[in-house]
Amino acid sequence: MELSLGELVGQLGGELVGDPTVRVRQIASIESAGSGELTFLSNPKFASALASSAASAFILSPKAADLTSRPRILTPDPYLYFARAAQLFNPPRRPAPGLQPGAIVSSDLPGSVAVGANAVIGRACSIGERCVIGPGCVIGDGVEIGEDSILHAGVKVYDGCVIGARAILHAGAVIGADGLGFARDGEKRWVKIPQIGRVILGDDVEVGANTTIDRGALADTVIGRGVKLDNLIHIAHNCHVGDDTIMAAMAGIAGSARIGKRVMVGGKAGVAGHLKVADDVVVSADSNVTKNIDKAGVYTSVVPIQSHADWIKNFSHLRRLDAMADRVRELEKRLAEMEKKS
Repeated sequence: MELSLGELVGQLGGELVGDPTVRVRQIASIESAGSGELTFLSNPKFASALASSAASAFILSPKAADLTSRPRILTPDPYLYFARAAQLFNPPRRPAPGLQPGAIVSSDLPGSVAVGANAVIGRACSIGERCVIGPGCVIGDGVEIGEDSILHAGVKVYDGCVIGARAILHAGAVIGADGLGFARDGEKRWVKIPQIGRVILGDDVEVGANTTIDRGALADTVIGRGVKLDNLIHIAHNCHVGDDTIMAAMAGIAGSARIGKRVMVGGKAGVAGHLKVADDVVVSADSNVTKNIDKAGVYTSVVPIQSHADWIKNFSHLRRLDAMADRVRELEKRLAEMEKKS
């Protein structure tokens, strides 16, 4: 796709300064952009790169308008404008509708659906218009998938799960596997508890590669509208994740946790089971949430990296914390008694 700056602003808004007939065909970084490409500046510390950039046009904030005399689009949030322009120049590639060789389909599908090679779609499924079911996907019986959703190669959706409209599920994602539900008998053997809930994904959800979301034990596991999950994330059974929450790679949410709306969870962070996290919370990378978070804010539980020798020394102190606490209590008690006598 190639657009003039005037056409681009006509579609996305913003204030154009410069020649509206200049044409751009792609988005690029400020360092690598060349002729016919559009770039952006959202961080002032990279302002010096504007002078050496070969881009045909820039996306800038109004405060940065005078940093270049070349064509520029002014907008309060250049990064957001860049994201929307990138979508415009790079629409999702959709294969032609129809069934590829080896596909096995046991449900009626709209004519606009594309099914990849060796994909399997079970009975009584409801697949929306213009969906893409990639090669090797397996869709269980009774699954519902909303219109314009894309399931990349090898996605597995277990029986009865629901996926909203415009979802994107990346390769290897598993939706609806059994959660870790077991009871122990008198001989300390594990007795499986059937997981009879579903997974329900809202509209506009994106699930990263090899991310797994377990079905509920009795009630459903629910992922709200607009949630974005990175690769290698695990959401356990009966969790609720609020609208517009985002999680980075390798985050883990234990069973029955309730995550609020617009929460941001950093990479490798974990939330213990049955906890509640309020709306608009940020959990820093590598943090472990072990109690409820009732108020919006940034939360961190990370020990800074240090040399191995320092870690051994500090850990030796940690092992004596109980004894040290007892000594402090005893000293406080004695001090209180001395103050009474005086």
